[in-house]
Amino acid sequence: MSSPELSSVVENVSEVGSVDVTVAIPTYNGASRIVPLLEKLRSQLQTEQFTWEVLVVDNNSSDNTADLVRHYQSMWNHSYPLRYCFEPQQGLAFARQRAVAEARGQLVGFLDDDTRPDPTWVAAAYAFGQTYPQAGAYGGQIHGDFEVAPPHNFKRIQSFLAIKERGSQPHQYQPERLILPPGAGLVVRKQAWLSSVPARLVRTGRGGNDFEISLHLHSGGWQIWYNPDMHLYHHIPADRLTTESLLALMRTSGLCLCQIRMIGAKPWVKPFIWSKTLLGNLRRAVLHLLKYRGQLRNDPIAACEMEFFLSGFVSPFYLLKESLLAMRTRRRVL
Repeated sequence: MSSPELSSVVENVSEVGSVDVTVAIPTYNGASRIVPLLEKLRSQLQTEQFTWEVLVVDNNSSDNTADLVRHYQSMWNHSYPLRYCFEPQQGLAFARQRAVAEARGQLVGFLDDDTRPDPTWVAAAYAFGQTYPQAGAYGGQIHGDFEVAPPHNFKRIQSFLAIKERGSQPHQYQPERLILPPGAGLVVRKQAWLSSVPARLVRTGRGGNDFEISLHLHSGGWQIWYNPDMHLYHHIPADRLTTESLLALMRTSGLCLCQIRMIGAKPWVKPFIWSKTLLGNLRRAVLHLLKYRGQLRNDPIAACEMEFFLSGFVSPFYLLKESLLAMRTRRRVL
């Protein structure tokens, strides 16, 4: 092969191996949910000035997700490719780690399989990354797409279902106060992830995994931003709005609270975090009980808030229990 031909091949490989944006879709048994999302990604606008791709990360699904993606690949007549990979280790954290490892994009935008992006979501994600190079991660506006009407005063807890509407101006989040974007619609700079996020995360499921990612990025010196131009719609089926489902969500979120606050903390600070989490949530629970006394049985939103405060109060003990179990497991292995 002559030198000019060799140079051409190298350039083509470089172009294939590096794009501007990867839209990553971690999914578990999402065949029934992913079709509307793929259709939205087939009709993105204003993407001619940059390169991008779609990557489906199948997190050990047992349905026909793989066949469905292959079907879409066979008729995917777009300049941006639709790719597929299989991650056998169960857990959202593993799927997201695999997505970053497989991504060819400098920016990796995570879309849950039950979200629907606006036609300019990808373009807005790319533009923001160019304007704010110190942003290691950023999220946009996430609106609720409800199958049934949510309970009265639902807005008080809507952020727990990844619904974020923080106004029309870009601004930095506040990691030190655990005010952070959800994982749905989170765009991460791959360079920032590789330099700051550990290979194995503590929170492997949905509860707290997104916050853990952002906290590691923040500890690595990266900024966490809100981009109001990225609009995403989160489909909320009726069964996720039952009182039982909401209480379970609040319980999961509360129990991981102390563990999340410990991320990046120096050893001498951790006892103070432990005590502050315990006493702070006890105080919130008592004040909440005084305010809504007699209403907790009939007001699902007030009951959910109480569940979060009580689970947050228990979270230091839950963390201690998890740590002891992990130590015992390590001793058995050794």
